[in-house]
Order: sequence, then structure tokens, then C-alpha cells
Amino acid sequence: MKRVVITGMGVISPIGCDLESFEKSLREGVVGIATITRVQVADSPIALAAEVKDYNPEDDIPKKEVRRMDLFSQYALSAAARAVKHSGLDMDGVDKSRLGVIISSGIGGMETFENEVVKLYAKENSMKIAPLFIPMMIGNMAAGQVALEYGANGVCTNVVTACAAGSHAIGEAFRSIKHGYSDVILAGGSEAAITRASVAGFNALTALSRSTDPKRGSIPFDKERNGFVIGEGGGVLIIESLEHAQARGATIYAEIVGYGANCDAHHMTAPSPDGSGAAACMALAIGEAGIAPADVVYINAHGTSTPLNDAAETNAIKSAFGDHAKNLLISSTKSQVGHMLGAAGAVEAIATIIGMTKGFAPSTAGYQVADPDCDLNYVTNGVVDADIKYALSNNYGFGGHNASLCFKKWEG
Repeated sequence: MKRVVITGMGVISPIGCDLESFEKSLREGVVGIATITRVQVADSPIALAAEVKDYNPEDDIPKKEVRRMDLFSQYALSAAARAVKHSGLDMDGVDKSRLGVIISSGIGGMETFENEVVKLYAKENSMKIAPLFIPMMIGNMAAGQVALEYGANGVCTNVVTACAAGSHAIGEAFRSIKHGYSDVILAGGSEAAITRASVAGFNALTALSRSTDPKRGSIPFDKERNGFVIGEGGGVLIIESLEHAQARGATIYAEIVGYGANCDAHHMTAPSPDGSGAAACMALAIGEAGIAPADVVYINAHGTSTPLNDAAETNAIKSAFGDHAKNLLISSTKSQVGHMLGAAGAVEAIATIIGMTKGFAPSTAGYQVADPDCDLNYVTNGVVDADIKYALSNNYGFGGHNASLCFKKWEG
């Protein structure tokens, strides 16, 4: 079995489109939520979104190619380019047959899909649609575009597990390298689903926050939480075998030591109230890491700010960790970046790794009102300095999909 490490990261998010600004925003508790601009419907009950700002795709992608990609693919390609640069990886020196890409999206090219279908049905009996409608819209194309860019001939796939997709992508990359099938994988997630149909759909499920206050829109574990705030962006990690990373003299930021993946098999959209599936998922990750629950210092929680999820996740943590649950540092960065859906797991993994390497646990911004159903040690008053040797990053998705990643601080 190979040891698996993180050697580079790239992020496109509502609180920063480079690692430096992203870290600064994490430390300062910056909230990237504001009045929604992508969807303008006069009587919409949804006022907020976490939109990416200050992003120019042409910084990473030729202008001609930008026009041939949906926004979710642009986010992925930009995050990948920034991760490769951060890693110092010389692609000319990599065995391309052992170079892979696993970049997930929960929804795919929703903007392209909506725009083209509206135009198609505007004229009766029309068959006129954009020539690249299909390749721009399908959810695997973020991974495909990144593979094309770097000539990756190894594994190339897109795990579609709703809001757990980004975490599953990293976990599957970890397993591919651990078991010797790959040397390097660009893994993560990307999403650009702040569109009229997507927002209307989540609203119809009563899943979205009705708040008009950006500071109180996404408030995980707070008693007054009433839904998630939809976000967007992308995150990509460079994942390598330890021997490959050391052979090229790479800087190592963290080690992946465990991965849990299972299913609640309880309900189409709601988590199991007792958190049993999520608890078992965390236990799988801890077990593969070969550590005791008491060794975990920090959990970057799924923490969506929905009434059912946050209570269920609290129950799951209590079940998985027993008496140690009360000692854990727990936070949800969705309070700052919103719910990035298929990109959430990747961006939250990056936040977790930054916290480990820089010695702090990110905070849950906006938290004010304690909930007796959520009674653990949530980080709520700014970041907490901490020596985090082991951390978990959790994400769960509609359909009962659970994912948990266990990271170890790199100590040489």
C-alpha cells in the first residue's frame, strides 16, 4: 500500500480565488454571501447567494476556449491550473498513463442547459440549439477538460453524489493511488448552479434560506437556521503517492490517511435523524487511518444550516466519538462560502488542510443562538489556534450519500 499526500491546491470561491486570499478570509471570518445577482425574479423569496467574485477565466484559459465551456468547467480548469502551479509539478516529467483526473460536479452545466432549452422552446417545432450544447452541459466535462489540458491518460471520472461529490472525488483518488493504480491525480469538484431553475428547484424543496441578511443566511448549528445558501466555485487538489512526491522534491501539505463512503438508505433528501449512517462513515475513515477517535482534533462538518442536517450530524458525531465528541473542535465553512454543492467537499478539504498546516481551526461565521439539539464544541467566535494532527472533513448528499475524509498533518 502506498502512502498518499497532498502537494498542491487551487481554489475558486466566494471568499477568494487564490490560496492567499482564501486563507486570509478564513482567518478573518469573511462571509462571501450577498444579495443574489444571477437570478432576478421580482417575487422570488430567495434573496441571497454566495457568488464567485473577481474571477476572470482568461487568466487561466484562452478566450476561444472559454466560449466553449460552461462556467462549471471554467472553474474546474482554473482551480486545476492554480493547483498545478502551487504544486510545482512539471507535467513533462509525469508518466501520463499514471496521471489521472477525478473532478466531480453534482449538477454540471446547468447554465448552458437552461439557456439553450429556453431558446429551443421559444420557437414552436424548433431544433436549433448550440452545436456544443451537449459537451458543455454534461457533468463529466470538467474532468474531461482538465484531462485534455494536461494529457492525463490515467483514470478520468466524475463522481456524481450530489453534495458529497467533491469529497468522494478526493477519496476515490486516494484509493487509486494507495492501491498502486496511479501516481498523481488532480481531484476535486466544481459547480456553477446559481441559476433560475436550480434556485427555484431547491426553493421548492424548502431547502434554501429565506434570510435577507448576508450575515445570518448560512448559520450552521444556530437555532435560527432555516436553510442553506447556494454557492458556487471549484477546488482541485494535487494528490500523489509519497514516493512520487519525494522523488521530485515536492512540498507536502498533508497526508490522506482514511476515507469513508456509505449510504443512509433512509430518504431521498433527508438524513437519517439519528445520524447512524454518517457516524458509520466517520468510523470507516478513522478505521482506515488506523487511529483512535480520540486522536481527531478537528472536524470540518457538512453543516449546511438546515434544521434536519445539523441536528443529525451532531448526533452522528456523538455516536462516532462518544465522550471525545465534546472535546472536538467543529466548524462549518459553509457559513462563509455557502453550500457549493458538488464543489463543497473539495473547497472544504482545502480549508481543513490550510488550518492543519497553519495551526488553526476555522470558525462558523454568523453563529449567535445556541440550539439544544446542536450542543457540541462549535468554533463560533473567530478561528481557534490549535495543533491539528488529525482532522475529518465530512460531506453528505441527497440520496443518502455520505463521505468522510481523514487528513493527517505532514510532519516529515
